[in-house]
Amino acid sequence: MTDALKRLSDEGVAIWLDDLSRKRITSGNLAELIDQSHVVGVTTNPAIFQKAISGGEGYEQQLTDLATRRVTVEEALRMITTADVRDAADILRPVYDRTDGQDGRVSIEVDPRLAHRTAATIAEAKQLAWLVDRPNTLIKIPATKAGLPAITEVIGKGISVNVTLIFSLERYREVMDAYLAGLEKAKAAGLDLSLIHSVASFFVSRVDSEIDKRLDAVGTDEAKALKGKAALANARLAYEAYEEVFSSDRWNALERAGANKQRALWASTGVKDPAYKDTLYVDDLVAPNTVNTMPEATLEAAADHGSITGDTVRGTYEQARAELDAVAKLGISYDDVVQLLEDEGVEKFEASWNDLLKSTEAELQRLAPTEA
Repeated sequence: MTDALKRLSDEGVAIWLDDLSRKRITSGNLAELIDQSHVVGVTTNPAIFQKAISGGEGYEQQLTDLATRRVTVEEALRMITTADVRDAADILRPVYDRTDGQDGRVSIEVDPRLAHRTAATIAEAKQLAWLVDRPNTLIKIPATKAGLPAITEVIGKGISVNVTLIFSLERYREVMDAYLAGLEKAKAAGLDLSLIHSVASFFVSRVDSEIDKRLDAVGTDEAKALKGKAALANARLAYEAYEEVFSSDRWNALERAGANKQRALWASTGVKDPAYKDTLYVDDLVAPNTVNTMPEATLEAAADHGSITGDTVRGTYEQARAELDAVAKLGISYDDVVQLLEDEGVEKFEASWNDLLKSTEAELQRLAPTEA
């Protein structure tokens, strides 16, 4: 059942699960996925927590205790989410030890309402790292303009980071630059660079969703022939940029000091258009030293009928450029698409967080003791 996942792992792609809930932890399901499905990491986001906590099992006792203490809803939410991340990190700790810290990682996101506030993002990242208190945690910081200096500052303090919501090639280069600047700050501060890790979450399926919609609006045969190609082309050119940056003189100096490469992580790899094969963003994004974080349905599909035939990224760069150029020639602005997707990504996570605050507050009120 997991031969395809083993082949994927053997090709240098770390398989992470893009989901977390308390039931998944306590039922043994997470441990089972690690043992049987080559899962070596977990990512979370506000939407995942909103789904888990609002409709999930296993939170009643902690919510009752928090209601009894009459904590604020923000404090309650952080206590709940960090508890799940801490427990998942403990389950993944053997993977972390076995891979010298590269995998066995669990990500937790800064409050999405802080996405455009640099100082607040830095403060939140430090607080989350302290609250979870596990070496195999990654703090997720969005790749907004305000997020870039926060990434540098947080890496510079020795905190490992998952940079999220990357859609554009230009922004991805800025993210890698922010990471290197952070490593340089950490080195200057005398920190052990070998203990600092990072991934850059480059989003995939949403690019096709937006560009395909615009190609449909153009309506020509030429436009229809380009559907389903932009997301892969974009991600493949991101890997080209990764290869360039992490072979530079600037990087080589940091590597000699013990630094780890910031791996490209393929995010949003669940296929949104049923016309496409459900393993598209797994089979066609195989490259060494990358991460693919998958929702469970995609993980199961890849295990069942994934087609892993070796590296499907290197050697495709000219074709990828030609495909994005062809989209642009039809009047579809790449810059407009990626900025829209970044803005929408932040807005969606903020909306999920606000929904989660409301539902958690309602639970705290329901469970609050009646005595004065």
